[in-house]
Amino acid sequence: MEIVNGELAPRLRTARLVLRGWQGSDFDAHAAMSADPDVMRYLGGPVDREEAWRRMAGHAGHWVLRGYGMWVVERQADGTLLGRVGLWNPEGHPGLEVGWHLARQAWGQGYAIEAARAAMEWAWTVLEAPRLISIIHPENAASIHVAERLGEGFLRHDDTEDEPAVIYGIERPRS
Repeated sequence: MEIVNGELAPRLRTARLVLRGWQGSDFDAHAAMSADPDVMRYLGGPVDREEAWRRMAGHAGHWVLRGYGMWVVERQADGTLLGRVGLWNPEGHPGLEVGWHLARQAWGQGYAIEAARAAMEWAWTVLEAPRLISIIHPENAASIHVAERLGEGFLRHDDTEDEPAVIYGIERPRS
């Protein structure tokens, strides 16, 4: 993997978004999003700045250790950081996950679906991933809706990190 313009992650563009690697200047927006109780409702609850920093560093480090990870999602029109979307597979995870985590002001505008489709296409073509999963809190109807819109189907109920979860998944499309 090659670092371009200080970024380990490749840049992806969609009609409205830029998916890019993590930068130190992302921290304040990431910390604010991570402290929002509504945004963090299904992700273990809000966290302080120190924990937000550790999580951001973990996302950046995932690219180094795995060669893929979560991208920062920016709106092309104004460069606003909207959240993170991408691929996640830490040690002990049940599979290669496509996930999304957006700031409240980005909800309901199709950004999660648009960014996740770009991440999925990258996973199919670059990683040649045979399947992707999404791990979702069973009460998170909005994320279940996103998974279904992405073509994922319900696979099973599970418990991850001592939390109830539903796992959705999709097989790599045949060429």
